[in-house]
Amino acid sequence: MAQQLISKTCDFVKHKLDGAEAGHDWFHVERVWKITKIIAHHEVCDTLVVELSALLHDIADPKFHAGDETLALKISSEFLEREGVDPDTIEKVLFIIKNISFKNRGELPADLPIELKIVQDADRLDAIGAIGIARTFNFGGFKNNLMYHPDIPPKLNISKDEYKKNSGTTINHFYEKLLLLKDLMHTAKARELASERHAFMVSFLQQFYREWRVDQ
Repeated sequence: MAQQLISKTCDFVKHKLDGAEAGHDWFHVERVWKITKIIAHHEVCDTLVVELSALLHDIADPKFHAGDETLALKISSEFLEREGVDPDTIEKVLFIIKNISFKNRGELPADLPIELKIVQDADRLDAIGAIGIARTFNFGGFKNNLMYHPDIPPKLNISKDEYKKNSGTTINHFYEKLLLLKDLMHTAKARELASERHAFMVSFLQQFYREWRVDQ
């Protein structure tokens, strides 16, 4: 029964995200789902909640829907209710979808359920490393942002509203978010996986600056 529900959820998400921006499409969701299962294997958790949350976490990313943070909850709730999922499971999944985002980290309760920690770790892992670099530049191109400008510094410690409105350079996004994620991982397995990905980003930035300064 659970596997049938997961299969239906995969099909639903693939259909809903058809044509989505490449950094937030089905393949992103699939990677997060796979990483989630790897991390969950090392934790005591509700695996159904974890997998459903991973699959539905980007069903309607607010930045592609005029900042609407309720749409993903509505779509997910309606889908899960149609599939006859019990209310307690739906509530847990919606809690994760609502609270997974990096920009919402300042609003989280102190005692997070392990299921949220797992899915959040998996989503953050897909935001760093080689895939994270590719996704960042893809989104920067999608928004027509500058790759880099030596006179535009990154904006650190900004509020949620400032983060949502920020349209700085793609390189600045590394300092505003990506390089912070390694130390925000909750689980031991995620911290292990994040270490290599973080080091790759640091190496990439060093090479980027060397190539940018062609005359030096």
